[in-house]
Amino acid sequence: MPRETIPADVKQHLKAFLINNPSAELVHAYLFFIQEKYQLSPILFTKERVIYQNTAEAVSKLEKEGKLWHEAEIKIGFSNSAVNELTKKVYICPFTGKVFGDNTHPSPQDAIYDWVSKCPENTERVGGLRVKRFFISEDPEVIQSYAAKNKPKTPITKTVYSSVINGKLFNNKEGVIEDFKKSYLKPLTLIEVQSQNKYQIDDSFLRFIQSQLEEERVALFVAALSEEEDFIPYVEKWLE
Repeated sequence: MPRETIPADVKQHLKAFLINNPSAELVHAYLFFIQEKYQLSPILFTKERVIYQNTAEAVSKLEKEGKLWHEAEIKIGFSNSAVNELTKKVYICPFTGKVFGDNTHPSPQDAIYDWVSKCPENTERVGGLRVKRFFISEDPEVIQSYAAKNKPKTPITKTVYSSVINGKLFNNKEGVIEDFKKSYLKPLTLIEVQSQNKYQIDDSFLRFIQSQLEEERVALFVAALSEEEDFIPYVEKWLE
């Protein structure tokens, strides 16, 4: 295995890390080095408690597994609806397109429950009772689809995207992904990843970590630092 070479910028970041953490153990210093060297950005998917190497990896894998979004259809009819320029959240009947806005109805969630439970077009039954299924959206594009100025002359069915995680509707799948990134991902350091035991680590990320923690690689890291005067005190401490 060739000797370890530490880039100048990584060296500076590592030096700052050790100055701020003078009692850091060798494995922590090494993990910090690996994170800097490979520019890792570990991320925790809080709902499933799985750690991925980065956000892009999390999105890619969850998309392939069908865990982020799926297509849905909403009805938009030519009728007066409770939506205006100040509406931030809507509750939509999937059977008729009836909409209740958060700023135009005193209790929109109660209203949508009542509506779908009596809706003649709702033919879905569970135990002989109409299902109380409805859509929720905070996407401005979806909301404005129901604004009077944008209403079609004849009723239409529009394809939108529903979050698998929270059921919210978005005008496109990019909206679902951005909501996922904002609401369900938590950044971690590689040190936090290695020291935790509450979460599962994605298989490919785990294999990478294990490959980097081989004894020979760590020894090469120590050997490289031992050639730098600024790092000799830390190396001596670790060797003791």
